[in-house]
Parts: sequence; C-alpha cells; structure tokens
Amino acid sequence: MNNWKQRLYDNYVSTGQAGGNINRSNGLDIKQFPQLSHVIKLHLPSKKDIEILDLACGHGSLIYCLKQHGYTNLHGVDISAQQVNLAHELGLTEVKCQDIKEFLSGKKNEFDVIFLMDILEHFTKQELFDYLDIINQSLKQNGRVVIHVPNAEGIYGMRIRYGDLTHENCFTPQSINQVLSACGFSSVTCFEDKPIPHGLKSFIRAFLWKVMSFPFRLLLVAETGNTHMILTQNMLVTAQKKAI
Repeated sequence: MNNWKQRLYDNYVSTGQAGGNINRSNGLDIKQFPQLSHVIKLHLPSKKDIEILDLACGHGSLIYCLKQHGYTNLHGVDISAQQVNLAHELGLTEVKCQDIKEFLSGKKNEFDVIFLMDILEHFTKQELFDYLDIINQSLKQNGRVVIHVPNAEGIYGMRIRYGDLTHENCFTPQSINQVLSACGFSSVTCFEDKPIPHGLKSFIRAFLWKVMSFPFRLLLVAETGNTHMILTQNMLVTAQKKAI
C-alpha cells in the first residue's frame, strides 16, 4: 500500500472521514442508523445464526445494528487502527484491525453474507479483481455480498467519488455488474440509496427526493429510452455467488 494512503487510513477518525461525530460516552443508538436497518431488513436472511462478515467495518456501526437485529455470528475487519480502537471503546469486540487479504487467507466457504460497504471504491482496478476473487472464495455456496459504492450515474455522485483522497474509482450499475459477473457472482441487483422515512424530517426529504429527481429521470429517458436508472450519490448492490 502507498505510504500516503496508509497515512490517511491511520488518521481516518482524526481527519474527519469517519467516526468523528460519535459520542463515546453515550455509545451508539439504533435510531441513528435507519439506512442500515433498512438494508438489514430488506437484504438479509431471517436466520439469525448465519455467518456475517463486514469488511472495512470502520468503527462498527453495521456490526452494532446487526446485533440489535438479533444476528449473532458477526465478524468485522478494518485496516484503520483509529477506527478499530473506536469500535472497541464502543464495546464492539467483534472488530479486528487486520489487512483484508490476511484475514481471508485460508477462509473458504465460511460466510453466508459479506458486507462491502464503502470499500470497493478504495481499490485500483487490479486490486478490485484480486479482492473480489478472494471474497468469492470465502463465501459459502449461495452466499451473497451486500455492497455500497459511489454512484457515477448519480446526480451528485462525484461528491462521494472525490470526497475522500483514498478513493480510486466510482461505479455505474453497468460497471459494477461487469466486474461482479467476471469475478464469479450472479443475480446482480442495484438499488437507489434514497432517504428512508423514519420521522417528519426524513419523510420530507424522501418526498423532495422523489419529486425533484423526476426531471432528471425524464431527461435521461428522453435521451436514452432507458427507464431504469440509479440517481442517488451512492448505490446499494446485492449479488450472489454463482453455483458451481
């Protein structure tokens, strides 16, 4: 890894990229994470003892939410010592500070679900293929990945692409399907990461998004004839390991 990139990862919390707004004394609250709760409810099997891995888990907010939803066999890995230390301060002992390749070495057919939330954009194209191949091997048959990445098709997608100096790339539904299919995944499905109503303010945001994104959708339909589009800054992607 480049020294400059490792330097940024080592200071990921103190430079304001992640975890800076966490109140260590009060801990985490499930109400802080409506998007994650929505993802868990919509895309995870109901069986609570499945093996779940969160790669680049940061300070463990997803691990926390999974625990609150009753899942028990949880594993988190992150390369940023600051983030892992914060996770441990918050009581999330499932989180380890380790390189992803080292952690996955020798682990084949072990996990039912692997989360790749805000991680794939940090890889070069060659790294992207290398990591996805290892991740595929680590999944059980019919295992799945749940992915969150910057959306180059989004109206403001470049805010995310260039919002972190460690980002190497960005994706569209077409390009994420391209790389996942080449790395042994099928049933690739992309979703907008739009506001989830969970109160008055979020209801208003969701309503405004629906109304004010419509002209952009209409314009793209006029140019391409395509009615399926992902216009949010980020997109959520699910895929399944291809059956052998």
